[in-house]
Amino acid sequence: MLEEDNLKADIVHMPVGLFTKDAKTIAESLASEEVSPHGPAAGMRMLSFYLTSSSRFLSPSRRRALEKARTLLSARVEEALKKEERKKIA
Repeated sequence: MLEEDNLKADIVHMPVGLFTKDAKTIAESLASEEVSPHGPAAGMRMLSFYLTSSSRFLSPSRRRALEKARTLLSARVEEALKKEERKKIA
């Protein structure tokens, strides 16, 4: 039973059409535990993968929105890293 619980925690539940939304919504969603159970860095990897794999098919405005989401999510990743460092010190 314990193994099943661990497996469920590793599943990514990304909302359908997430990358078509505004930058703030994308960043918040990818930083959430529901979507990225391993933290915002996992969400950053998902966003980076999407950008690199679909970049030639994106309109300039969509690309800008996704780049802005990357910037917002990057700030969340930095916050999480600082929080982890503080936990290790304490």
